[in-house]
This record gives sequence, C-alpha cells and structure tokens, in this order.
Amino acid sequence: MKRFLVISPVLHKNNDGYYSGYTPYIKEMNIWLRHVDSVRVIAPLTSIPPDALETAYEHDRLEFVEVPYLEFTQPVKALVSFFKLPVVLFHILLGMMWASHIHLRCPSNLGLLSSFVQMFFPFKNKTVKYANNWDRRSSQPFSYRLQQMILRSKVFTRNAKVLVYGDWNERSKNIIPFFTASYSKNKCLEVNLRELRDDAVIRLVFVGTITPNKRPLECIKAVLFLKNMGLNIELDLFGDGSQRAELELYIQRNNLQKEVRLRGRQSPDIVEEFYKKAHFLVFLSQSEGWPKVVAEAMWWGCLPITTDVSCVSQMLGINQRGVIVEPKAREVKNAIIQLLKHPYNYQQMCSQAISWSREYDLERFEKEIVKLLEVN
Repeated sequence: MKRFLVISPVLHKNNDGYYSGYTPYIKEMNIWLRHVDSVRVIAPLTSIPPDALETAYEHDRLEFVEVPYLEFTQPVKALVSFFKLPVVLFHILLGMMWASHIHLRCPSNLGLLSSFVQMFFPFKNKTVKYANNWDRRSSQPFSYRLQQMILRSKVFTRNAKVLVYGDWNERSKNIIPFFTASYSKNKCLEVNLRELRDDAVIRLVFVGTITPNKRPLECIKAVLFLKNMGLNIELDLFGDGSQRAELELYIQRNNLQKEVRLRGRQSPDIVEEFYKKAHFLVFLSQSEGWPKVVAEAMWWGCLPITTDVSCVSQMLGINQRGVIVEPKAREVKNAIIQLLKHPYNYQQMCSQAISWSREYDLERFEKEIVKLLEVN
C-alpha cells in the first residue's frame, strides 16, 4: 500500500470535510493522488470559506493535518511562528514516519523545515516539487538558496527526485527538469492565427495577481503609449490584488476606460476565450517557477511578451515563440511596433508557440508522474 504524504505551504479551506485550495495546485495534486492508496496532507488551514475558483482534493482516503501558518517577514509574526515550530515539527515527523512516499512542496518555510526533517529518513521514497525559479543567477531569499542546497545534495537528500522548472545543466542526480500542464489532448483544437494590422484592433491580455510583482501598471502604460501613437488597442486584465485601486486611478486619469478593462478573477474557461482572441499576452513578472499563463497563452496562439524570468527563455526558444523584454512599458510598446512591421513573422511565431506548448499536455504530465511513483 502506497501511503502518500504531502507537506504543502498552500493555505487550505474546509467545506464539509472536503479540503480545497489554489486550483492549479490542487488539480496537479489530484493527478498524483490517482495513483496512491492513502493520503495525508500537512498544511495550514483557514476558516474563510472556499470560493468558486478553488478546487477540492479528490481521494476517498485522505487525512488532513492542520499546522500553523509560519511567517517570518515581521518581528512579531516571526516570534509567534518561532513558538509554533515544535507543533509543526512534531506533525512533520509523525507524517514522515507514517509515509511510504514523501512529497514536499518547496520553497517555503514549511518546505525548509521538511527538508531538514527528511534527512532522518534516507530510505524513504521522496519527490520534491520546487515550484519557483531554480536559476542560480536569479536573486532569491537566503532560505530559498538553503533549500536548493539541501535538495541538491546527495548527502543530505537521499532517495529523492527534485522536480525543477527548466534545464539548468545540474550535475546532481537528484535534480530532474520538469514541467506542468493545463490542458488535455482533447483541447488541441484548431486555432485561427490572428492578423496583426495597424488599422485594426490590437488585443492584449494580462493574467495574474494585480500586485507590483506582476507589474500590471507597466502593461497599462504600454497601452497609453500605443494609444498616443494612434493605434486601436485593448487590454483585458484578469486577476485581483493590492494594486487594483492604483490601476483604477491611473486608468481614470489617463482616460483609458475604453481601452483597459479590469475583469477581476474569472474562471479558466472565460480566460481561455480571451486567449483565443488576443494577439499578445503581456507578462512582466518579477519571479516565477513555471509560468502557466505563458504556456496557456501559447497553446491558443496568443504570443507572449514577457520578462526573462525562470525558464521563460527556454519556453520561448530565445524569441522564436515569443518576445523577451525588459519590464518597461516602452519595451512592450517597441516589441509590438516591431511585429506590426513584420506581420508574417508574428504569425510564424504564433504557430511555433502553439506547436511547442501542445507537447506538454495533461496526459504526458500524468505519465511522467506515474514513472516517478513507480521508480521511487
């Protein structure tokens, strides 16, 4: 019997005994759970009821173990978290003793603790999903670097497969370049490539949290540049966050109500319909693991204009399947103007983006997960 332990920092919600959370994470975990006999999830829990965009685990033999949420960003929160550590460590230890397969989600405070505890279980089968940027050149917190060092080491981390986004020429046999997927093969529908013309509407889309980390304001500033050049431009932003009021004020002050629409959080099906119509995804994120929205946009022939973060340059084939820019509105504007001059090149890039992204479907993803569970 495969007893599968999941240690996750994702904040969960309880709805009549069904535990739910961030949809992309839960959907991925449900694929893992199809191939195990019993499950124990160790994670923080909130009393806030789940919303329509969150998903529940699907397994008949799932036990949820609540642990406190750990936060060390402020002195008071750090002090409170410090006193909670023994409780968290106790549950991690019990969980690892129970499990026949340990699955960690890193990087996080909970992931860091778990990476230390797993050292005492060298013969247990383990997989680790490192859901952030693995690039050594990137700027990251010390705790992230520490987790990378522990997971990379065959001395500290044994009998483990660490799944990282992108291929970084790692020497450690622990590290496996991996990917994630959003769509099934039955979503490989025909796509009509959009024509890019300066005498027609140019449609942009932004998908992500409305926070400075994702730089939605730069996307809107790019629209203002293009509008002032006389182009008919539209931008739809999907997501919500702390910067929304600032964006609303900027839109009002610059008379962009017709060009820019803040659509808030919407279901994947609605976002998908906008991917199918948009010319460009503008994605100026500061930190990422596997940027799913980039792969999703490519699937539907919506060309990414994006920063060079994490494995994005590998996804885009160094500007063959999208455009990498500095995170500035003027850079986004210049990229669009350049492709307006070469509409044939635009369509060729869109076609290559579709072909590449459709190699990474959910069926292939599940096959790779089964291999990991069978080997470990």
